[in-house]
Amino acid sequence: MQLGVAIPLLVVPGGRWPVPRWTDIRARALAAEEVGFDLVVVEDVLSWPQGDITGGAWESVSLLGGLAEATSTIRIGHSVLNAPYRAPGLIAQMAATLDEMSDGRYVLGIGAGNSPDADYAAFGIPADPRFSRFIESLQIIVALLRDGHATFEGRFHQASDAQLVLRGPREQGPPIVVGAGGPRMKGAAARWADEWNWWTPPSDLSEVAGHLAALDRACEDVGRDPGSIRRSLDVYFPVIDGEPTDDRIAQQLLSLGELGVDEVRCYLEKQPTQRDWLAATERMAGVVDQVHSA
Repeated sequence: MQLGVAIPLLVVPGGRWPVPRWTDIRARALAAEEVGFDLVVVEDVLSWPQGDITGGAWESVSLLGGLAEATSTIRIGHSVLNAPYRAPGLIAQMAATLDEMSDGRYVLGIGAGNSPDADYAAFGIPADPRFSRFIESLQIIVALLRDGHATFEGRFHQASDAQLVLRGPREQGPPIVVGAGGPRMKGAAARWADEWNWWTPPSDLSEVAGHLAALDRACEDVGRDPGSIRRSLDVYFPVIDGEPTDDRIAQQLLSLGELGVDEVRCYLEKQPTQRDWLAATERMAGVVDQVHSA
């Protein structure tokens, strides 16, 4: 099993957690690489309106370009790229460029959009109906990354012999990971993705088997071998306070591997300062070693 770690970007300026500066984010990625994590992912959001409070984040594509240059061995990627923010052709070219800059280490995680509706409205971005728009966008992205060209006529997105002229180091582009919790999104992952991804807190690990079984059925429905799609899971672990223990965390992760999960991305909770986040990452070194050696 492989292990990834997430670097959170979404914060409320002036709130409990300080805004992560570029030097902080770079240091976090380098620390994850040093500890031995296989992947580092970042979130993608413009704003997160919540009543009278609005959170924000640095633009994730630009940021990953910097991480591609700063790191050398760890894979980098989007936990979930927010598809409505960008035209599908732009997403494909962005993915190919990041794959080139990272020498084949980029992972394109993508979803239908998970920020509040007010986010899209504030920036004048049409997002609904989320699923239908995403399916059209995904088909264009897949065609461009895998074949280098796309022709598509949909209700929301079109491509007329669009070409991805410059290709990255991998012939079929970076792996496409679809974040899918519901049945329709699982069906999309089964039909077009290289990898399925979803999330769970430790208290809900019992639900993972159900998600994996549903993914198997979705693959069978489209005539795909369920063993041909990779499976990853985002798991939230509070590690700053020293509980649960390294052994307990490692056993939880390994139990996911026994269920059929290929990679777990760890979200380290309670990270109010740079010092605490780096300490949490370092604290996971023993867990990483145990999982890799199992």
